[in-house]
Amino acid sequence: MSEPLQQSDIDQEIAALAGTAADHPARDYTPYRSTQLRHPRQPLVPIKDPEAVELSGPVFGVTDVTPTDNDLTKQHMGEPLGERITVQGRVLDRDGRPVRNQLVEVWQANASGRYLHQRDDHPAPLDPNFTGVGRCLTGDDGSYRFTTIKPGAYPWRNHVNAWRPAHIHFSLFGSSFTQRLVTQMYFPGDPLFPYDPILQSVTDESARQRLIASYAHELSEPEFSLGYRWDIVLDGPAATWMEEGR
Repeated sequence: MSEPLQQSDIDQEIAALAGTAADHPARDYTPYRSTQLRHPRQPLVPIKDPEAVELSGPVFGVTDVTPTDNDLTKQHMGEPLGERITVQGRVLDRDGRPVRNQLVEVWQANASGRYLHQRDDHPAPLDPNFTGVGRCLTGDDGSYRFTTIKPGAYPWRNHVNAWRPAHIHFSLFGSSFTQRLVTQMYFPGDPLFPYDPILQSVTDESARQRLIASYAHELSEPEFSLGYRWDIVLDGPAATWMEEGR
């Protein structure tokens, strides 16, 4: 039986692939072990009638999103534990124009790094007052805003002592479900960045930096929350990297 993978093994693999030019992280990026099992190996199956997909896919309307859906700290009877934060930004196209009425969804771990998910069973406490999901529609200027709890890092068993940096998952719906894009927002100064194969699979340093929010003191609310700003650019050379490309 082979020895379990150590962080030093993953570090060597990340270093060997660093700086390789690509339009998208490799779908079989070796340091991220589960891509070996999950990435597509067969030719894509064309859909004869793309519009038919929309007839059975999820839909939403303005009336489905309430004004409080963007506050993840007010979804239960009590206050969740952890550092309260405000995350705000704009959704823009490649020319800097706002993308209006865009459905933005988020999901995340709680302050202890635990997801409310049956397969997340590592020994960190669940918070009965924090579910970790929210959504909102962008305004006329493309802006979005969430109030939430800063998520904790968590172990993910890619290798021995593997930890994911704190992050929030973002989904952008487009005008139909087939246009949905998913990405992750990270927090500045996280010491786990160099050790994370998922973030390091984006081998272009400037593209990685676009996934990291910036602390914005003007967004911090006195005696309430710390503020972070993160703009999402949907296409072009300054695009925010998505899980399925830019």
